[in-house]
Amino acid sequence: IGEKAGKIIWQAHGSFWGTCSDFYRLTDSLFSLDVIDQFYFIHKFYTKRLDTKMSMNTTKIISKESGIKESWVENVIDLLEKGSTIPFIARYRKEMTDSMDEVKISQIRDIKEQLKALSDRKTAILKSLKERDLFTEGLAAKIKDAPSLSVLEDIYEKYRPKKRTRALIAKEKGLEGLAILLLNQSQLDPQMAAKKYIDIEKKVNNVEDALSGARDIVAEMISEDANLRASIRRLFLDTAVIASKVKKSRKEEGLKYKDYFDWQEPAFKTPSHRLLAMFRGKNESILSIRILPDEKAACNLIENRVVKNSSLAAKQIALAVKDSYKRLLSKSIETECFKKLKENADIKAVQVFADNTKALLLSPPLGQHRVLAIDPGFRTGCKVVCLNRQGQLLHHDVIYPHVADSAKAKQKIQTLVGKYKIEAIAIGNGTAGRETQGFISELGLESGIQIVMVDESGASIYSASKIARDEFPDHDITVRGAVSIGRRLMDPLAELVKLDPKSIGVGQYQHDVDPGLLATSLDDGVVFCVNQVGVEANTASKELLSYVAGLNKTIAQNMVIFRDENGPFKNRKAFLKVPRLGPKAFEQAAGFLRIHDAGYPLDSSGVHPEAYKIVEKMAKDVGVSLNDLMQNKQKVTALDLQKYMTQTIGLPTLKDIQKELLSPGRDPRKQFENIAFDDAVHEIKDLIVGMKLPGIVTNVTAFGAFVDIGVHQDGLVHISQLADRFIKDPNQIVTVRQKVLVTVLDVDIKRKRISLSMK
Repeated sequence: IGEKAGKIIWQAHGSFWGTCSDFYRLTDSLFSLDVIDQFYFIHKFYTKRLDTKMSMNTTKIISKESGIKESWVENVIDLLEKGSTIPFIARYRKEMTDSMDEVKISQIRDIKEQLKALSDRKTAILKSLKERDLFTEGLAAKIKDAPSLSVLEDIYEKYRPKKRTRALIAKEKGLEGLAILLLNQSQLDPQMAAKKYIDIEKKVNNVEDALSGARDIVAEMISEDANLRASIRRLFLDTAVIASKVKKSRKEEGLKYKDYFDWQEPAFKTPSHRLLAMFRGKNESILSIRILPDEKAACNLIENRVVKNSSLAAKQIALAVKDSYKRLLSKSIETECFKKLKENADIKAVQVFADNTKALLLSPPLGQHRVLAIDPGFRTGCKVVCLNRQGQLLHHDVIYPHVADSAKAKQKIQTLVGKYKIEAIAIGNGTAGRETQGFISELGLESGIQIVMVDESGASIYSASKIARDEFPDHDITVRGAVSIGRRLMDPLAELVKLDPKSIGVGQYQHDVDPGLLATSLDDGVVFCVNQVGVEANTASKELLSYVAGLNKTIAQNMVIFRDENGPFKNRKAFLKVPRLGPKAFEQAAGFLRIHDAGYPLDSSGVHPEAYKIVEKMAKDVGVSLNDLMQNKQKVTALDLQKYMTQTIGLPTLKDIQKELLSPGRDPRKQFENIAFDDAVHEIKDLIVGMKLPGIVTNVTAFGAFVDIGVHQDGLVHISQLADRFIKDPNQIVTVRQKVLVTVLDVDIKRKRISLSMK
């Protein structure tokens, strides 16, 4: 269609996304609409090729950053873009991903999103340059090739829309020519050269005014040099020191930050928990913080690049270098460092929080038992509820065992235990928890009834939530709280998913970290736990169902409504009758939804419906029914899995199927184990240095673990006291809800601090 048309198409490509008619107007009707139709064909074809190339580049970058083979990365990206969920990919598409776990798949997703953010930023910058007539092909090429946000922003720094800087004011005064003369660093006399630029009307009153303005221009040019910025940034990353000082007027208020009143250490080696503590002190206006390398080293680095000789002009440039670093570069890169350190600290803190949350969600369940649950209290009494094996509320009452009514309380508990055939008693571990446990232990109940202290963190938040009000519209928050305590004993996962994970209380600095990062990480953790365990479709709450792969809150609500109106689901195929639960959602969710006592045996297992025919063939080949195969471990173990491989189902999935047949619907959580505290210890004042006490880990941090020993105040096992060997990561030794034996090292009653050891 001609060279002229080709040039216009080339120039328009990448910036034009309108209709044919729009392009017709854009080119001043230069071409007929028929020709433009041809252009559109070329445009779309070329764009598709570019998109493919972009996708290939993305795959290579992700592969390089993650260390995962390109073909596996490409498969994961393809599955994600087709709407597959991470749990589904990890469990049922192992052949396509080299059996990657959820962590690696999430890593690919996250890097892909970061690359998209980088691409979006490049697009925005190019658009801004075009709008301000600053666009050139050379600059565009640099921007498109920028490998990271920091490099991209360095390139853009020179062209960024600016406020009226000192350099801009100097340029308006006509001093740019003098700045260029100085930069040449020839043997000219700066004083003599500056005289030509004196202009009273422009407020350049003397030689010093002229030289000062010229230095301002040079200083800004130095600060905008992408290569120099990169070098100074590297100096910061390698050598910067973070220094915190207390503000004189805030000493008394900031005693909790006493360790940081006069503190300094290498910035990028500082542990995340210390960084977050300092940043919190800064945000509360108690601490002032600087992050800087040695100033002389920074100025020398710039001078070595910029100052060419020892001429008088070069001395002016040396002055501009110091000004550029102190006034512009150091502040800009320091701000970047604050941001980078905060991001790094957030990532580590969020990871600790997510790991703790997962460990708590996967706490061993007692299982389906008839439970009497108690939310303890002194003056207001203890709220008591009785639950059936499905966790449904049968009865609620109040007892006052810690005042003058203990005999009546004793009789009431004994009556309820007999009437509702109670198998376990759950007691909240808050105020009056140990005292209530002692009261129940002395009642002489049957030895088979377990008495269990339950962590009630967040129970009050649940009891006041809309979820609780919807579940128990006719009961007050005290009843709801007691029900939650009982259900946590039966199935921690099913109950804790009703809470915002931040309310569970197993992290530090959760209010200081990036809320978006925290939400994503915790949500990923909850989804991972729910799908790892599997969900009983006929009893699960809508909150639990909403975390199943492929489902959402609307579909979960529809499932609950459907089973209420039509009775329990009889088989997995019935899920397709639920409004808005289409084929894709069914594909993603079916393997994680179980139906207890289903007519078809595989519907109660973790075998995906897409593999049912393979399992049926296995049963046929060994001459037994499906039911018999699932009950005959010898026959399952003897199966030759190679015989059942298909184009889509290979050995990894077949091995998973074999495991599932050996233990259908298996629960990956550990066996429940009751933990009893020392009867002689109830309060912090009962502690004596050297005591050995049983405890339970409530929180794992970067610097150690907190342990509940039954005194209403968790003790700290510092990382140095976790084992007899060097420990880099506390998670190597302990997890949340783990039973441990600790030794009391120190007790500070005034500050309510307990130091423990596991050595």
